[in-house]
Amino acid sequence: MIVPTPVSAAEEQPLFADLGLSESLMRAVEEMGYRHPTPIQAQAIPFVLMGRDVLGVAQTGTGKTASFTLPLLDILSGSRARARMPRSLILEPTRELALQVAENFVQYGKYLKLTHALLIGGESMAEQREALMRGVDVLIATPGRLLDLFERGGLLLTQTSTLVIDEADRMLDMGFIPDVERIVSLLSPNRQTLFFSATMAPEIRRLADTFLSNPKEITVARPSSVATTIETGLVLVDELDKRRALRRLLRAEAVSNALIFCNRKRDVDILHKSLGKHGFSVGALHGDLPQSVRFATLEKFKAGELQLLVCSDVAARGIDIGGLSHVFNFDVPIHAEDYVHRIGRTGRAGRTGHAYTIAAPDDYPFVQAIESLTGKPIPPLTVEGIETAEWSPEDGDGRRRRRGGNRNDKRRDGRRDERRDGRKNDRPGDKRAADTASEPETEARRTDEVTARPARQRDDRQRDERQRQDRPRDEQPRESRDDRSQDSRNRDDRARDDRFRDDRRGGRDRDRRFRQDDLGPSVLGFGDEVPAFMRLPFRSRTPMDEIADGGELSRG
Repeated sequence: MIVPTPVSAAEEQPLFADLGLSESLMRAVEEMGYRHPTPIQAQAIPFVLMGRDVLGVAQTGTGKTASFTLPLLDILSGSRARARMPRSLILEPTRELALQVAENFVQYGKYLKLTHALLIGGESMAEQREALMRGVDVLIATPGRLLDLFERGGLLLTQTSTLVIDEADRMLDMGFIPDVERIVSLLSPNRQTLFFSATMAPEIRRLADTFLSNPKEITVARPSSVATTIETGLVLVDELDKRRALRRLLRAEAVSNALIFCNRKRDVDILHKSLGKHGFSVGALHGDLPQSVRFATLEKFKAGELQLLVCSDVAARGIDIGGLSHVFNFDVPIHAEDYVHRIGRTGRAGRTGHAYTIAAPDDYPFVQAIESLTGKPIPPLTVEGIETAEWSPEDGDGRRRRRGGNRNDKRRDGRRDERRDGRKNDRPGDKRAADTASEPETEARRTDEVTARPARQRDDRQRDERQRQDRPRDEQPRESRDDRSQDSRNRDDRARDDRFRDDRRGGRDRDRRFRQDDLGPSVLGFGDEVPAFMRLPFRSRTPMDEIADGGELSRG
């Protein structure tokens, strides 16, 4: 639903025609139905056309892409590029954002004879190198693929006069800042730099001071604020009830199309399968999917073939899906800034959007960080048929339980404590201590046992002696034959050793006679069980024997 702009407000808003854009660009903008620029566009475009460095801070969904795309096309329309030397460079953190910017260049520059190229992962590097050889006016790239192609000698950056760093805070989160710093060092110092971000953390401020020269800072909204066109809500349920709560919300709301965000890629796959089993038209999108699958899924969703798209934060930045009615946070984002980017996919271009977050009891620290960042609480919501949970209590040190717990944790911990207590009580020492505390007569019983112990030991020795005497002599253990003298035992030992020595000598003699009479050469390893075929005399001569005797080797 498009909210009509009041006539009095429209008269106060500037027009695209007042920003100094060329006639070809204005023609393309009017054909797309745009008449009034957004605040970031109205303030940034004139300074970009002047050649100034710009530091733009605006909430997501306010048109930052057009604020650098339109003036950049106007600046580049006067000349042409040379082979392997792009005239302008736009850095994006993800492939989806790079594709989004490329679509804007195609739409806005359809009446200009300018070329652009994409340097993103998952595509043929040979085709990208060939496109650069033909000359590129606008190069849209992700940092990793750009440096890879540069190291292979596929492009030169000495003629790049304009650098655009888009979604700088996302670059920081994804660890691309070292790559960006190296890319900036390869560019000419006499360049124009446009630096755009949805948030302005201290780290982003330091980067801006490093990359920009006397920039014009444009802030059209408080950093990390939520657009007023988005209706938000928070549903607090048990961890195990989150999927059921999501399904009830999807059926209760008038959802035309919606993005559902999860924190982890494996949760995207699990939720995608779950919604598909319950009859929803749903697709999945995350970074581990092949590039062709991601593009195809996103195109189906934009074309209306899919109603729901379960995704990770790969779709949270810059992807513009016209008329998106709802955004659902199945997981509360760990970083508060991601919440602003996620819900910023709806409520764009003056339309009303809905963004609902499903939280578990352990998510309180993350919800608190979001409310602190945005400056206002998220209104609570209830889902019919789902019991509302309560926030988890804090531990003794002021910290909350680790994330990922569920309602079975306390029950499981209780059973563990019971088992531990049971094991403690089963110990002999602990049991004696318990008996001492509960039975006063224990000490007297222990004294009687100590007194009767010698008598029991004497009776045990007498019983063992009687059993030993009744046992046959040859079965008695050697150490029990006390009636024999030491000399008698020594004689028996010497006799046994002699018999053993004679047996060994006799065995050797038998083996020697057997080998000499039957086999000739000595054979080891068979003992008395020699196979019959080995008893036959060896009469045949080998070719080697003939050679040894001076004969010739037969060849027949």
